[in-house]
Amino acid sequence: MKQFLFPALSVLVATASFAAENTLTPEEKTAGWQLLFDGKDPAQNWRSFKKDTFPTAWVVEGDALFRKEKGGDIVSKEQFENFELLMDWKISPGGNSGVMFRVQETENTPWKTGPEIQILDNVGGHDPNKAGWMYALYPASVDATKPVGEWNQLRFVTKNGKCEHWMNGVKYVEYEIGSDDWNEKVAKTKFAAMPGFGKTPKGHLCLQDHGDLVWFRNIKIRPL
Repeated sequence: MKQFLFPALSVLVATASFAAENTLTPEEKTAGWQLLFDGKDPAQNWRSFKKDTFPTAWVVEGDALFRKEKGGDIVSKEQFENFELLMDWKISPGGNSGVMFRVQETENTPWKTGPEIQILDNVGGHDPNKAGWMYALYPASVDATKPVGEWNQLRFVTKNGKCEHWMNGVKYVEYEIGSDDWNEKVAKTKFAAMPGFGKTPKGHLCLQDHGDLVWFRNIKIRPL
């Protein structure tokens, strides 16, 4: 039987669906989860890439953090190493975005250091990488995304370089950063020319401004 690197969502996490949006249940708080977006003030935990301020183009709409117009990528103020990340996302028709980790602010764009979990309208989008894939490196053989405009839940877990992607409760891919397989794949991509790509275990999270409308909510993280 296939053994996952990390167990499926626990009962504690599952109960979060019955809580108000952008809040933590008492059980989640006990388990060590923390919110990265409270539904009101994204500037508490996020800022523009390589800047100290939060862009006005990213706004709060209803219960979501909304990339409304061109404003650049945003990164978490805190850096993380081993963690479990949960978030809900939805995308506009044809839309493209991404969630990155291990991001450093040593280059002119986050993706030169931070591996990207693709966010995409899988039907109307124009990128060959689909939602939930590890961009350019690890594709998934399943598609559990919901139709454009509906909310999806991304779960990402990373510990000591071992990573898993889950979408709407379905496991997509697993890999180990720095392994022979990882290095061989990276060598065949544009990232081969970027010596800092994925190399620093601890880094910022990044929500990408790819030029399209995208929404995020219930962004929460649990250090491992």
